[in-house]
Amino acid sequence: MIDVQERRATEGTVPVETPIRVRKIGHVVYRVTDIDRSTKFWTEIMGFKVSDVNENGMVFLRCQGDHHTVALARANADATMPSAKDKTSLGMDHFAMELASVEDLFRARDFLRSKGVNIVMEGRRGPGANMGVEFTDPDGYMLELYADMEQIGWNNKSRPSTHWRRASSLEDALANPCPTD
Repeated sequence: MIDVQERRATEGTVPVETPIRVRKIGHVVYRVTDIDRSTKFWTEIMGFKVSDVNENGMVFLRCQGDHHTVALARANADATMPSAKDKTSLGMDHFAMELASVEDLFRARDFLRSKGVNIVMEGRRGPGANMGVEFTDPDGYMLELYADMEQIGWNNKSRPSTHWRRASSLEDALANPCPTD
């Protein structure tokens, strides 16, 4: 028998708090036109390791202890990516990965440049106060490496927008830090 609280919750009169408490984002699976080319990108450029390849040719890659963080599935060879400038269509905007330090971010940016990877943005956008480098993979997916993401403290508030310091380069972001109070 359903009690009064459960009935109210199902009727929408009493808000029900979700029991879901995500601990971390586990993995991302995306479709690519050339599995070998994308596997090479993820291993040689991004430093991931192959954990497995399944019977369908899907490649599972890891960056830490989890079996996989990124997986690559086959798309049709003639599949096309919507334009990154098209912010009105459905699709993934970008996939971000944290680096340990700002120094690591500078080294990563310089490495990406040396490998001819298409860097789309570097610096700081605003919310989150993190410095980042955005670039595309061989199929045109937008990826981001970042460091020093703002942490939300005991008061559950992020910094006000007046404290954002947008920057168009890593050097500019480092030279113009966000206020800390």
